[in-house]
Amino acid sequence: MSYTDETATYADDARDGDDPWAPVHQFSQARSRSGGLAVRTTAQGLPVAVQIASTELDKHPELLAADILRLCKQAAMSAGIRLRENLLAAGVDRDLVNEMKLPRPEDLSAAEERDDEEADAMTSWLRR
Repeated sequence: MSYTDETATYADDARDGDDPWAPVHQFSQARSRSGGLAVRTTAQGLPVAVQIASTELDKHPELLAADILRLCKQAAMSAGIRLRENLLAAGVDRDLVNEMKLPRPEDLSAAEERDDEEADAMTSWLRR
């Protein structure tokens, strides 16, 4: 899984570009490596749109749901990273931003690596 850093503001809640809290009011997107799954979420990771390619429907429903949830979490992390960067750029004290426990780019990279390792892990020694 990997995320894409694409955002769109809520249609009814356009914000000024100088607002450091703007990422809170934006959608975030994430897409699977294969491109077969894509989610659009709120900054908190709640899905507002899910695109599922027909090839993904061959997966077991639990695996498909886990992949969608993982993408939602990655999209939320992306929004948190943007919020952290905006707050620091706006001059908010670094210690205060650190206390907010917002994700860092390395947190997202680590999550993606874990997800890739889990996806590549053998789930069974048995064959069909």
